[in-house]
Amino acid sequence: MDTSQLVELLSGLIGGLGIFLFGMKSMSDGMQAVAGNSLRRLIGAVTRNRFFATGVGTVVTCIVQSSSVTTVMVVGFVNSGLMDLTQAVGVIMGANIGTTITGWILVLQVGKAGLPMLGVAAFAYLFSRGDRWRYTALAIMGIGMVFFGLELMKDACAVIKKMPEFEAWFKAFRADTMFGVFKCIAAGCILTMLVQSSSATLGITISLASQGVINFESAAALVLGENIGTTITALLAAIGANTNARRAAFFHTIFNLVGVLWISLIFRHYIGLVQWLTDGDSTALTRSLAAGALAPDPTEAIATTHTLFNVANTLLFMPFVPLCVALLQRIVPTKAEGETTRLTELDVRMLETPTMAIEQSHRELRKMGQSCSDMLGWVAELMNQDHPDKSLADRLKQREQLLDGMQDEIAAFVTDLLSGNVPHALAEEGRSQLRMADEFESISDYLADIDKFDRKLRRDGHRFGPEQRDGLAGLNRLVSVYLTAVNDALLKRSTSVLIDTETASKRVRLEIKQLRRRHLEELSGGTSAPSVTVAFLATLNAYGRVRDHAHNIAEAIAGEK
Repeated sequence: MDTSQLVELLSGLIGGLGIFLFGMKSMSDGMQAVAGNSLRRLIGAVTRNRFFATGVGTVVTCIVQSSSVTTVMVVGFVNSGLMDLTQAVGVIMGANIGTTITGWILVLQVGKAGLPMLGVAAFAYLFSRGDRWRYTALAIMGIGMVFFGLELMKDACAVIKKMPEFEAWFKAFRADTMFGVFKCIAAGCILTMLVQSSSATLGITISLASQGVINFESAAALVLGENIGTTITALLAAIGANTNARRAAFFHTIFNLVGVLWISLIFRHYIGLVQWLTDGDSTALTRSLAAGALAPDPTEAIATTHTLFNVANTLLFMPFVPLCVALLQRIVPTKAEGETTRLTELDVRMLETPTMAIEQSHRELRKMGQSCSDMLGWVAELMNQDHPDKSLADRLKQREQLLDGMQDEIAAFVTDLLSGNVPHALAEEGRSQLRMADEFESISDYLADIDKFDRKLRRDGHRFGPEQRDGLAGLNRLVSVYLTAVNDALLKRSTSVLIDTETASKRVRLEIKQLRRRHLEELSGGTSAPSVTVAFLATLNAYGRVRDHAHNIAEAIAGEK
């Protein structure tokens, strides 16, 4: 064996594969950043309609350029309770169709044009100011790297033809018998498990077929195996996830295993169909396979093999989605114990797709806002009760502690997100979310303090008078209206929130001033105990701080620093 040829083969394969993989990652990051808002809307639009969910899965995977990323994202959504199993099954089937876009990108065969494409896009990426231009350039740069990496792998595979030992080893993997088909499927599966990317193994398969190292039949069988190997990513992502998330990961595996099995049983006919679709001549198939020759265009034929498999398998499974869900519920039974209870539904799996991760943390902020509105209602109810409801008081205290924990989890999640390479606009939104989480937590602290003031006053044998209670109840309503308006703006991401809520904010501030002035005027009558005065003024101050923090949240929503 010639050592120089071996070095040339390994360096070309390893270098080409590395550039190919980095290109896929860059293309994915760029397309996600450019299509960020569209991606949010797509995932948010997923319904229980299996056809619509499949369509969403296809489009999302075309954007993120990886069925593994989409499937892991689905596992994260199911684990968070944001997507049910029926929705997940549809999206996963669509993801398997969407991932075939990689093969069709390679069909363009720009070959050596990938390097100048990479260079021009790199200059655009480095010197562009706007995020949209930069990430569009990054996506194009990724495409250039994909083609350049593929070209390097093709050149490396050409060396195999000069090395009889390696060529003989590859000839052992020929799909000319049923055993050979399954052997090639196993090889494709293992290789994909090792590199953790079906797109990469697809690139290697195309490189080998283009250089005549393997024939089309063997390449088609390898592609089938790659569909099984890619399921390992979702299975690994499901470790430690809840029951439904594990079911979603298992469905991905079952979907591909069953698909490969039934296609393998009709492998000859399947190859004939692919040859007819790419050639338009079914008789040419018999001649080429008998001679062990290549398909006329290996890249197009392999891309067709990949797409046809996933489309056919999806059409087969589509009528049986409810049955599949029922089967998964039996295979992976619900466990009463062992489910991890978290304060938020944030899932680190989502960090692979920053656009969706920031959307998930936004949902948690909305929950914090709603919790603060609930606490306002509970505070008013407790203050007006002659004998405060202990269970309601305990709930108020527990909710305040819950919001403390939620803030910690959101802060950790968003900080991890910002530590990665994310677009400027996304980073700004992340920093705003950190600020809002802190403000909501502060609001909960002040609301808990209002209840403490009232309880301490009662323990000392005093209580706010009827007029004071009426005044505080009216103030509570005004604050509640203001906070609800801010929460609505958070839901809609309304940048005009400061203008829209200005009147409500001024009413709160004016009401606090009037209640304070009225109380101080009444002090000259000597009818109010000092402890009541202290508690009343402290309560007014707490409501004022609630308004201040709500105003800070409105500023963050509006994009003010």
